[in-house]
Amino acid sequence: MSRSRLLDIRAARRLFTTPEGKSFAALDGVDLAVDEGEFVTLLGPSGCGKTTLLRAIAGFEELDEGVIRLDGADLSGLPPHRRPVNTVFQSYALFPHMSVARNVGYALEVQGAPRAEREAEVAAALEKVGLAGLGTRRPAQLSGGQRQRVALARAIVAKPRLLLLDEPLSALDRNLRQQMQFELKDLQHRLGIAFVFVTHDQEEALTMSDRIVVLRAGKVEQAAPPREIYRHPKTRFVAEFIGETNLLPARVEGISGAQALLSLPGGQSLQAEAAGLEPGRTVTAVLRPTDITLGTGDLAGTLLRADFMGADRHLRVALEGGPEISVIARDTAVLPQPGTRLHLGCDPALVHVMEEPT
Repeated sequence: MSRSRLLDIRAARRLFTTPEGKSFAALDGVDLAVDEGEFVTLLGPSGCGKTTLLRAIAGFEELDEGVIRLDGADLSGLPPHRRPVNTVFQSYALFPHMSVARNVGYALEVQGAPRAEREAEVAAALEKVGLAGLGTRRPAQLSGGQRQRVALARAIVAKPRLLLLDEPLSALDRNLRQQMQFELKDLQHRLGIAFVFVTHDQEEALTMSDRIVVLRAGKVEQAAPPREIYRHPKTRFVAEFIGETNLLPARVEGISGAQALLSLPGGQSLQAEAAGLEPGRTVTAVLRPTDITLGTGDLAGTLLRADFMGADRHLRVALEGGPEISVIARDTAVLPQPGTRLHLGCDPALVHVMEEPT
């Protein structure tokens, strides 16, 4: 089912001046569209522009160039409190002296909503985030996960058209963070509100998003659904940033039906799907460590080391005549000792080929 366009950002540019007096673009011509009910994650390393973009949408940063439209209306010059947008911050920003219920309903109180209406809306919001019955507590009496839910309830109580989340799970421990990822995604589905979520955590982005926007140095490197980002990265940066990967320089030697033969440094070869490839082209083969199998295959190498990773073993293998690669194998597999010659295989359908040379 097609969705209607909610947020439309065109040619967004935001300049800052360093203490040394130099100018740099935190946003450098960013285009972004978000549909109704979509969960979009802004992903990238520190300084890539993701938080600046979020703040520009919220109205806390003013663009030097470009336009932001919500429901077709230009937001330029509109202050944050007049935008149908709410933000959940990393710090939660709860009032410690107020009860949970008053924290959640504070915006409604400022707007002058009648008390009965406020109480009903607050109760409904707390119910949605799983905090029914805790309205009389203070933030200090809650766990980190519960405080995060209070911040979410406060953000949704006013029924925003768009919810912005700036690394809201980063302060939680790993187990609680993973639990909250699923809860947050489930809440978004139930509310039907579009989310724009900022994180630097690749696993978090892959788990939660309908679409991931990878940013680098103020520009969009790639915007696509999680599986496409992971399986078909467009650039070397995206391939290396999203999960662990092996990037091998290769040359397309020939095409036979649906298969392409790639030659690797050192004289070894690899099969890949031929779609879009031409003989003679220099390319980069992308192999995920989890897609490489032990025992039989076209590649030969020497085991350098095997590191314990709980359920898996992380192997480092030196290909004959070529570079070192990573392989992730199940810990239950019988593994040879370092120095042993190995044969490695990979399903051609799982070998992604980028036209961008290494």
